[in-house]
Amino acid sequence: MKLNAIIVEDEETSREILRNYLAKYCPNIVLKGEAANVDDALVLIRNNDLDVVFLDVEMPYGNAFDLLDKVGDRQFETVFVTAYNHYAIDALNAHASYYLLKPISIDKLIEAVDYVSEIKTKENNLQNSILKPLQTQVAGKITIPLQNGFEVLQMEDILYCQADDNYTQIHLKVGKRLVSKTLKYFEDSLSENGFARVHKSYLVNVNEITEYKKGKGGSVVLSSGKEIMVSPSRKKDLLAYFG
Repeated sequence: MKLNAIIVEDEETSREILRNYLAKYCPNIVLKGEAANVDDALVLIRNNDLDVVFLDVEMPYGNAFDLLDKVGDRQFETVFVTAYNHYAIDALNAHASYYLLKPISIDKLIEAVDYVSEIKTKENNLQNSILKPLQTQVAGKITIPLQNGFEVLQMEDILYCQADDNYTQIHLKVGKRLVSKTLKYFEDSLSENGFARVHKSYLVNVNEITEYKKGKGGSVVLSSGKEIMVSPSRKKDLLAYFG
């Protein structure tokens, strides 16, 4: 399958080498742009539907991990390309798909691209085989995929949704479910049904909020007793639900 990609690398020579290798040995890569710093990379990421980002660690005025923090929820895979092996643990913690050391091994590059392609193929197959939330015509319900079909959930039974890398934990009044979709996916589906994004990692059922505690962003307490911090940037939108 074709993979939309960008290169984020501050050294022009390194960008050129990687660009040429990808063109020659990885024809399924569609290069959408290149960036030499965090700010330019952020623009490219926000303006393109990307499958993979080839990412150097050290850049002027920030590094790869600063960039990923600014991106937040992401749909793309990351392949770190760096001259330093001591970032491997940090890359692992940032859920990198692959870690390539310079000088780049062509075989390892092909292996990395094949690995990302396999991940994306599985995601697409899963997407095509399940119902999206809110495609049910029954009001107040959503569907989530199961191995042999799908489960119907009552929206009113959902307390909150929590990001778990590229998965989402749906916490119910009784039990929870782990779904292979990002939190942004559920935000788009549930935001018009009384659910508010209060944090990069949390989407809450506003009807289940029993208390708001003041602070820079503050926090909300749900009917279950669960307390969730509110990001300062999300505070205004949350409070708008309560007049």
